Amino acid sequence: MTNKKHTIAAACALMISAAACAQEGPQGLGDGQPRPGAKLERVEISARPQSDTDLRRKSQVAKQIYGREELDKFGDTNVADVLKRLPGVNVSGGAPRMRGLGSGYTLILLNGDPAPPGFDLTQLDPAQVERIEVTKGPSADQSAQAVAGAINIILKDAPKVTQRDLRMNLGYSAVRPSLAGSYTYGEKKGDLAYTLPFSLFSWRNLNESTTTRAAPGSDGQPSVISQNQDQNVWGAGWNATPRLNWKIDDEQNLTAMAFLQQGRWHFNPEYETVLKSGRPSEDYNSRNVGTWQMARGNLQYNNQLSETRRLELKAGVQDARGSFKNTVYDKLQRGSVGDNTDRNFTQAGKFAQIINDSHSLAMGWDLEWRKREETRFVTVGGTAQLPGVDGLPFAASIQRQAFFVQDDWDISSQWSAYLGLRTERIVTESAAEGDAQRRNTSSVTTPLLHVNYKLDPKGRDLIRTSLTRSYKAPNLNQLLARPAISGLYPDPNTPNTYLAPDFIGNPNLKPELATGLDVAYEKYLSGGGMISVGAFYRRVNDLMRNVTTLELAGSDLNVSNTQARYVNHPTNFARAETAGLEFEIKGRAGELMPTVFDAKLPLNLRASVNYYKSRVQGLPGPDNRLDGQQPWSVNAGFDYRLSGLPANMGVNLAFTPSYLTTQTLTQSLEQTRTRGIDLFAQWTLSRTSAVRFSANNLWAVDTRSTTFVSNGYSRTERSGRTQFGLSWDTKL
Repeated sequence: MTNKKHTIAAACALMISAAACAQEGPQGLGDGQPRPGAKLERVEISARPQSDTDLRRKSQVAKQIYGREELDKFGDTNVADVLKRLPGVNVSGGAPRMRGLGSGYTLILLNGDPAPPGFDLTQLDPAQVERIEVTKGPSADQSAQAVAGAINIILKDAPKVTQRDLRMNLGYSAVRPSLAGSYTYGEKKGDLAYTLPFSLFSWRNLNESTTTRAAPGSDGQPSVISQNQDQNVWGAGWNATPRLNWKIDDEQNLTAMAFLQQGRWHFNPEYETVLKSGRPSEDYNSRNVGTWQMARGNLQYNNQLSETRRLELKAGVQDARGSFKNTVYDKLQRGSVGDNTDRNFTQAGKFAQIINDSHSLAMGWDLEWRKREETRFVTVGGTAQLPGVDGLPFAASIQRQAFFVQDDWDISSQWSAYLGLRTERIVTESAAEGDAQRRNTSSVTTPLLHVNYKLDPKGRDLIRTSLTRSYKAPNLNQLLARPAISGLYPDPNTPNTYLAPDFIGNPNLKPELATGLDVAYEKYLSGGGMISVGAFYRRVNDLMRNVTTLELAGSDLNVSNTQARYVNHPTNFARAETAGLEFEIKGRAGELMPTVFDAKLPLNLRASVNYYKSRVQGLPGPDNRLDGQQPWSVNAGFDYRLSGLPANMGVNLAFTPSYLTTQTLTQSLEQTRTRGIDLFAQWTLSRTSAVRFSANNLWAVDTRSTTFVSNGYSRTERSGRTQFGLSWDTKL
């Protein structure tokens, strides 16, 4: 039971990181100091560490929490592979997508702050992560760019005791094995605690596909071409996530964090071409190489001003750079080189105070300044492809100012509410040398309401309801009016086709604004299992979608002729609606199905089934769905500990059906089913050492995607491939 006399002291000792704004922190993590964004609340003192399910149940905002057990289970070498097995999450091209919605609708956070541009979860080792938190609705003290939800990656905290962890991984997908490894060193000395996680990673893949295009050829007459493609992809890199915690005194602490990364990639596609009819354009063999590096640093200061008041201040700086070189082996002697630099600075603050023992009020600000500078030079036959554009420096900047206020309100022993209001102003400026500066300003105000009702005093039966506003902001590439010529038709003085358009950004794009309703029932079982049934609805205004039109090239592409070409550009297309049903169950088999399984059987089950429906106004049904949103998905698996042996194993299955999407009045996209079967087997060698074997995408299935237009189609068939892994973990 709660001891009111010690309420504030206990809350301060158990607060956790910024993204877990209304829950208790698991014992044994961190330095015991308040974490940014944590709520000043009454807590229960427990003698045992709280499980992920316990933390989920006590959270004020609906969320799923995954700690070390889930992170280590399959021996994954990157966080993206962990995410693809989580309920309601799909991964496409290394980017996670929630609720079937495409990229940009899911907010990715690092320690509660938006991840840097270009951040790739396939290059982050799970050993560097403390836990993952998945929220279905935004909160006021975090960015509201979370229409589908947010995934918060909490990096390793400094330990209370000496820590020396080593992991070695050997993987194979194609051509040759790849190596990866991580080492984490942590120490606590007096008022200082630090951790030094470091990882090396590499990859080697062979992507095999066949593309068939039926479209007007270079002479405007029907043509058909088929190309078999082998894409050799490989690279290597490293990253480090050091952290230092300094307990200044009983009321103050300072945390310094960094994210450092560097690597090099290669991408070499080779083609075997079959010309079937007409005079089509074709892809040619090419060689592509590039580099990237990133340095990010953050400082965080917490001050417990009194038993009821707390102040936190944060600041961050980042410098990210990349370069590339491309050579195409065709008769035109095409090539391109370029580099880019992203710099940004962030500053935020938050003041929280308890009022009347039932309200925890907080208010604060969140400021960001980011600038991107890039140079790109594309040549055809040794001369610039776009004179007046190629080779000139180009720059764009974003300024974001956000202010928020929130109140965690314990209405009664059964009712609680979270009320928030956040307003953001985003200013984007871009210009190329010699051109006028283009400026785009948008403002978004997002009210938020989360209400929880406990059907029993302990909160084991819970109803959650959320009414929120969120938004999806256009990225820099969508806003920048810098043209890119189609690789199939590289001469801007000749016509191209609808299936191979040029691209140019739209500086006048407005953000999508979504109003959302979420309702869920959660039942927590006494043995640690849980069952959840939920529904959601989103109404989206100013939906962004790429539209291809036939335009005069001279106006946008800076060429002197008036040759008409197809140009693809993002536009605020229409309004849209999406809704869905979500079901999740997990726990010990004997608890979930006591009439089928023995209560002592060491078998854990988990499953999720999701149904999605969406509609874009102005397009004919029934397939006028949002881009990339499958009609339903299934994710199921089990873990089993072998009797009498120091071993355990598990299997996971993920499946989505085939579906058709009407993208515009003249274009649609058909995608076939996807299936992923992952398995692992672990043998514990000693109390501090274990070996794990894994196979991701076992029994790989081939996939196909087809784009249909009024006068043709483009179909790509991709071969599936299995990734095998062998890892060794030890505590030194």
